[in-house]
Amino acid sequence: MTSRRGNDWMWADACEMVDRAERLHRQFFHITTTSATKPTWEPPVDVIETSREVMIIVALPGVEPGKVEVAIEGNVVRVAGSRAMPADYQRAAIHRLEIPYGRFERRIGLMWKRLTLTRRELANGCLTLVFAKPE
Repeated sequence: MTSRRGNDWMWADACEMVDRAERLHRQFFHITTTSATKPTWEPPVDVIETSREVMIIVALPGVEPGKVEVAIEGNVVRVAGSRAMPADYQRAAIHRLEIPYGRFERRIGLMWKRLTLTRRELANGCLTLVFAKPE
C-alpha cells in the first residue's frame, strides 16, 4: 500500500522539474530589445575552438537562409534576422506558444581578434559559422 506522503514527493519533484525546464527555456529564448528598441529573441549558441578554427553554432529552427544576417563588428559577431509565424497560426486557436517568432538578434563576443569567416551554412535548424584563426 502506497501512502499519500509517498506520492507527495513525486508530485513535488515533477513540479520542480517543470519549473527548471521553464527557467532554461527563458534563459535560452528570452526576449530583449536591441539598440533600435525592437523586441527580439536571442537564439542559443555554442562556441567551439579547435587548434585552427573557431565555430559558432546558432540554433535557428525554422528560419529560412535568406532571413539571416551575419555581421562582424570588431570582435563581436552579430547574427540577426526573423522567423515568420506560419500563416496557419493566424486562423488557429493557439493553446501554447513557446517557440519564438519574429525578429531575433544575438551578439557573440569573441576573445580572438582577426578571425576570417571561411564557411557559413544553415542546415538542420542550425547556422554554423566557421572562422579561421590567425596563424
